[in-house]
Amino acid sequence: MAKLIKRGLEEEGHAVDIAADGPDGLWMAEENSYAAVIVDVMLPGFDGFELCRRLRAAQVWVPVLMLTARDAVGDRVRGLDAGADDYLVKPFSLLELGARLRALARRDDRARPVILSCGDLKLNPATKQAWRDSAELTLSPKEFSLLEFFLKHPGTVLTRSQILEAVWDFAYDGGSNVVDQYVAYLRRKVDVPFGRHDIETVRGMGYRLRDAG
Repeated sequence: MAKLIKRGLEEEGHAVDIAADGPDGLWMAEENSYAAVIVDVMLPGFDGFELCRRLRAAQVWVPVLMLTARDAVGDRVRGLDAGADDYLVKPFSLLELGARLRALARRDDRARPVILSCGDLKLNPATKQAWRDSAELTLSPKEFSLLEFFLKHPGTVLTRSQILEAVWDFAYDGGSNVVDQYVAYLRRKVDVPFGRHDIETVRGMGYRLRDAG
């Protein structure tokens, strides 16, 4: 499968390297500046979830697209929580894979200000750090991306679909509550310890970060 994907992407003009196992993939992603990394969940050495976790722990923020035969919501959430940016279930078409990679590349190329802020909430996209007042926040990769999206649109009601497209770059089925879960996670780190209620639920519409201005 790796060889087929390599050939298909090269025909579209991409330069592609292949890593045979988790440790090789980790080393290559740390040593090279890739536009994106495609990770299969089932890998020798250690699996794709662990590879993604180790990349993020090493402060490697290259966009990651996970491939797997597992299509349960729990596995999708596990992959995304490990730091993946998108998730593609086998079997898939090379056309869809190419489209997902282009979407990741577009998001990664967006201009980012040095510091995003709203009231006493501040976030640095380059260093992947966030603060409430002077306290640094400990956020998972997805929680960080969600807070970044809120800070880019303070005072704006954001629908679940908008959040999914911006933070995950693809749509979940209508019955999934992954956005609600991650908003709850984020509130427990950003609002609750500080006695704040800045991430608001707008009933029937979505969520809004209260604009301190």
